[in-house]
Amino acid sequence: MHVLSSLAFWAFFAASCFVFFFVALALFLVTWPFDRARRVLHLFSCFWAQLYFYVNPHWSLKVEGREHLPWRGAAVLVSNHESLGDILALFGLYRPFKWVSKASVFKVPFLGWNMTLNGYVPLLRGDAQSVSRMLDHCDRWLSRGVPVLMFPEGTRSADGEVKAFKDGAFRMAVKQGCPVIPIAISGMRTSLPKHGFVIRQSVHCVVRVLAPLDPAAFGNDVAALRDAVREQIITAKRDIDATRELAATRGA
Repeated sequence: MHVLSSLAFWAFFAASCFVFFFVALALFLVTWPFDRARRVLHLFSCFWAQLYFYVNPHWSLKVEGREHLPWRGAAVLVSNHESLGDILALFGLYRPFKWVSKASVFKVPFLGWNMTLNGYVPLLRGDAQSVSRMLDHCDRWLSRGVPVLMFPEGTRSADGEVKAFKDGAFRMAVKQGCPVIPIAISGMRTSLPKHGFVIRQSVHCVVRVLAPLDPAAFGNDVAALRDAVREQIITAKRDIDATRELAATRGA
């Protein structure tokens, strides 16, 4: 049953990517003269990603703390990462930001082409030159008052535990003097686990946006800022998981 529903999901996903890319291209061409930050296009991309929640009665998404996210102004958004489905869920933030994503994804027809139109930031992991270009690209967006979103674990967690954070996002925030906004996400891992493409029917995802942290409050110490953000995300994720487990127990 899961295999059949997965095939149906991926077929719908492919067809919708084909259609929505051309809508995105039209939006890009129309809005480019007055929206060089491509905020309108990004918000359309948010709707595109959320469509897969809207049409699936077995998937739900709850976003908490959206008020902590800026409409304008530099910020570094950091989230834990446990599933490919996290991308779909985090588009539910419906706020302007630029993703940092694997360079290979930008080559995917229609989906990757839309990422290029949006000005998202490619990264080839393990390549020093690519990392340097990524940091410069993010700095340019931040300097223009556009937030960037990164997964500081660097890759998806196979077991759902929050792994060690890399320093890049936090060095960026210290350099720009902009806040770091922690985001905890829970619930997507069972939908599409790492190294898997079989979609689980029931998904109840929670995205919790936490209060911004000012690097200056940590003496602009990258390690201290990094560890504080990671601890907040771990604590929030544990709270979300406990709440979800309690609700499941009561519903049993």
